Amino acid sequence: MANEEDDPIIQEIDVFLARSLLEKLYLFQYPIRPASMTYDDVTHLSAKIKPKQQKVELEMAIDTLNPNYCRSKGEQIALNVDGTCTDETSTYSSKLMDKQTFCSSQAASNVSRYAAAVYKKGELHLTPLHGILQLRPSFTYLDKADAKHREREAANEGGDSSQDEAEDDVKQITVRFSRPETEQARQRRVQSYEFLQKRQAEEHWVHLHYYGLKDSRSEHERQYLFSQGHGLAENTELIKSPSEYLMMLMPPSVEEENDKPMAPSNVLSMAQLRTLPLADQIKILMKNVKVMPFANLMSLLGSGTDSTAVLRCIQQVAMLVQGNWVVKSDVLYPKDTSSPHSGVPAEVLCRGRDFVMWKFTQDRWVVRKEVAAVTKLCPEDVKDFLEHMSVARINKGWEFMLPYDEDFVKKHPDIVQRQHMLWMGIQAKLEKVYNFVKEHLTPKKQEAQSAHALLVSGEQRVNMAKAKVKQNYGQLEKEFQKQKAEMKSNDTSAKMDVSNIHIKEEPVSDEEPMDTSGYEGMNNGIVNGLHAEDSTDSLNGHLPGGCIDRVAQELKAFVSSTFRKQFVLTLSELKRLFNLHLASLPPGHTLFSGISDKMLQDMVLDTGCKQILVPFPPQTAASPDELKVYALWEAGDTYDQHRQVLLEIFSKNYRVRRNVIQNQLSQECGEDLNKQEVDRVLKDCCVSYGGMWYLKGT
Repeated sequence: MANEEDDPIIQEIDVFLARSLLEKLYLFQYPIRPASMTYDDVTHLSAKIKPKQQKVELEMAIDTLNPNYCRSKGEQIALNVDGTCTDETSTYSSKLMDKQTFCSSQAASNVSRYAAAVYKKGELHLTPLHGILQLRPSFTYLDKADAKHREREAANEGGDSSQDEAEDDVKQITVRFSRPETEQARQRRVQSYEFLQKRQAEEHWVHLHYYGLKDSRSEHERQYLFSQGHGLAENTELIKSPSEYLMMLMPPSVEEENDKPMAPSNVLSMAQLRTLPLADQIKILMKNVKVMPFANLMSLLGSGTDSTAVLRCIQQVAMLVQGNWVVKSDVLYPKDTSSPHSGVPAEVLCRGRDFVMWKFTQDRWVVRKEVAAVTKLCPEDVKDFLEHMSVARINKGWEFMLPYDEDFVKKHPDIVQRQHMLWMGIQAKLEKVYNFVKEHLTPKKQEAQSAHALLVSGEQRVNMAKAKVKQNYGQLEKEFQKQKAEMKSNDTSAKMDVSNIHIKEEPVSDEEPMDTSGYEGMNNGIVNGLHAEDSTDSLNGHLPGGCIDRVAQELKAFVSSTFRKQFVLTLSELKRLFNLHLASLPPGHTLFSGISDKMLQDMVLDTGCKQILVPFPPQTAASPDELKVYALWEAGDTYDQHRQVLLEIFSKNYRVRRNVIQNQLSQECGEDLNKQEVDRVLKDCCVSYGGMWYLKGT
């Protein structure tokens, strides 16, 4: 109240709404005018508009007599645009840039809150604006100048053509037949930028006539900005009750009302959800969540909901998988829709997704490649299916998203039996469509006291694979015993009793067996070529009899060839390459006799390599094998000295800049190396990250 007393009403002004120029009045916003142009007396040479796009082009004359106008620059621009000849197509007929074109763009998409006001004799007259356009200079004449320049260059290049070139060259024409356009392709084409630009260009310009500020026609048109009558009949919009007037000032958003989905599928409050029928509630929830236990569904539907009715409705939109409900494929992919990735019709997508659901009824794990091989669908579609109901596990596959719901299975055996029969029918259809191998279709045996399928974990699969390898152990054992007998017959000490042989045991702390756990599957259950059960007990790190020399030769050949290709290797990388080499060898090869880390490192040093003591940072997360770096010291080529200097640099620095390396090489080698030579040395030994150079593997 105090504020109202301090701010008294001085004057009341009547407001009138003028309708004569409704949907005809535009507001033009001109740019800051140059000194050579005044809008008060400027001459508008032409004006045109595209009403649908609300696009305007104005052509205005420039005062070339103004002292601020640069005449030489105007002549140069006109010459660049039109050239020396003058005809009807010339942009500047006076050989002088004497006009400027302005193009419009919409300053605001919604102008319903803007109006033009005229105050006269204590009355305020408002006219709603139909558009607000900002005018900006158009520089299309520069494009025309560039086109003229290219034409002149082309004419100069092709001016000296001979008579032999007078005839047109024969050109090959490729004829293509377009496919019938699908509805989805047509929608993409209609929404493309190119199509919209073409459509805008097709609208014809409507030429306008410009009237000056003091023209009589302008005076006449300005009178339409005033309300034509002050009677109540023509101004009933402004005579409203306070509530109606407030509604006019703050109308409800029509866009929000139109955007509300009939059956909400994106953002939906629980209050809105519970206003829908029970079947629609369940369908919307399952379509959004895709996988849900029955207990969670009941909690979302609220207290007092009949579970029998829910069970009856849920079976219409979902299938039972491992005691949980998964939304049906035809709910996610309705008829007459297609894949957003590949354009495959909904019917094919439903079959592929049903196959994935059926696989999860048999096992908790599904392999993506197997699904793609059977369904023949693109990887994106297969990934969508799997993401609906499972989670990716590294090196294992896709695991079903939820744990087995044993409570629901025990409480509702009739539902479980009915769903089992439905899955049997789906299985029969999938068998006909995909032509399975019968092994894929045979359901796993269920335990007598458990209603759910047998679950096989990743560890169980590994154990099964190991058991399968042990079954083939007999044949490998016979070959090994045969080779052992041959070696005994060739050895002079073979007559000695095996029990009298004393094998020297090396301390475990001095050397450890090579870590090949990452390559167990590659060697078919063997460690460095020997079965895990025999590798330490039978040989204990030593090689029998005359086999030592052959193993040493093979190992030396491998190390030498590897370092001549790589030059710098960490122990971890060398072990990885050695295991790959073992995997490529035939069974019974001499290198399968068991190679320890110490034997491998000793052989590296024997072949002319050196260990580079790289000063790794204290906070490094590298493993001990990654901290051991070996390099070939002499390769016998012209770059040996350069590589040795480079390795000496890295024995003092963990990372080095290129300019430091190049300066050091020039100083030590006594010559200026070119870029190619430095690149060659760096490529042999180093890698680059973020402008810094590191030794390979570090």
